[in-house]
Amino acid sequence: VACAAGVTVDVYEGKGSVGRKFLLAGKGGLNLTHSEGFAAFVARYGNRRNDIRAWLQSFDSQAVCDWAQGLNVATMIGTSGRIFPADLKAAPLLRRWVRRLRDSGVRFHVNHCCVGISPEGHCRFQTPEGEAIVKPDATVLALGGGSWPQLGSDGAWVEWLRPRVDIAPLQPSNCGFDVEWTPVFTQRFAGHPVKSVIVSTGAAQSAQAAQTLQGEFVITANGIEGSIIYALSAALRDTIARDGAAELRIDLAPARERERLEKELSQPRGKRSFTEHVRRTVGIDGVKMGLLYEIVPRTDLLDIHKFATAIKSLPIKLARARPIEEAISTAGGIRFDALDEHLMIRSMPGVFCAGEMIDWEAPTGGYLLTACFASGRISGKSAAQWLSE
Repeated sequence: VACAAGVTVDVYEGKGSVGRKFLLAGKGGLNLTHSEGFAAFVARYGNRRNDIRAWLQSFDSQAVCDWAQGLNVATMIGTSGRIFPADLKAAPLLRRWVRRLRDSGVRFHVNHCCVGISPEGHCRFQTPEGEAIVKPDATVLALGGGSWPQLGSDGAWVEWLRPRVDIAPLQPSNCGFDVEWTPVFTQRFAGHPVKSVIVSTGAAQSAQAAQTLQGEFVITANGIEGSIIYALSAALRDTIARDGAAELRIDLAPARERERLEKELSQPRGKRSFTEHVRRTVGIDGVKMGLLYEIVPRTDLLDIHKFATAIKSLPIKLARARPIEEAISTAGGIRFDALDEHLMIRSMPGVFCAGEMIDWEAPTGGYLLTACFASGRISGKSAAQWLSE
């Protein structure tokens, strides 16, 4: 966008090549955006929806698809409504993107790690040849959050930018959570998916209404993770920060009402083991049965009413979010009040921001990339306009 406005652009990249986190996203098929309607799309940004709506009004999910098409990359809509490159690969798109930028005159400088910026926007870099000072006429910072730091977004910028800008602490988002499993359960079931369940946060988890989602999650050596957990992670994280812990309720048998479970479990057991009886009567076995043995008191296992209740609403206590380094994305960053409508830092004229380093978050599903693209478009356009004025 800045090049199209006639501005000379230099990109300074901390790593040895650009787009490493973009390539990582491609390992899951590169979920670029989502096909749902605009109102539902905007609602995914939670308490930042009004701020993000302004970004998306000028660059929405269709604009992302058009951008990819402009690079000769066709897109497709998956069964969940998510939109991917037709070949489900990130590398071809990134190569064409960088090639077009180079052909437009953009100059890339890799292995330039920004370690400071002056009030005038002069940037200080660590390079293999030593320290370098760059004095641009306008600067766009797109430094990411704090997740997957080995790919470049290590959050180090918070320390050197905080003296000049109001920054909300970085927190993990779209993350897993720790559960105090017993060693026996971990050894047997770590890595097992828990499929076809309904997960609820409960009414007390946040200031928002209770959230209920159907899907699956995965048992880990430390706790739980997976798409359905990521979607609830913001509310769960905030509850843990407020109360010291959070609780999920799991319906292990969504297709059966509790009364039906009680009736089926009441059938004569004969010589079958308890585990085999549960498997034959209500179809619960494997990791689901393991969860019941792990959490439900032994006396309640033999009480049909209490056991059926546990199947329909199994409590899992979450102790803490996994470390920010493991998260898919982060919350926190430069507060919106510190930026004007053009994403320029109010206290640093000529310095603009884009992407995940701004204080917003969204679930997986293409919402993260779409908002990053949209904010990048605004900051590039705004920087070019600021120079012209």
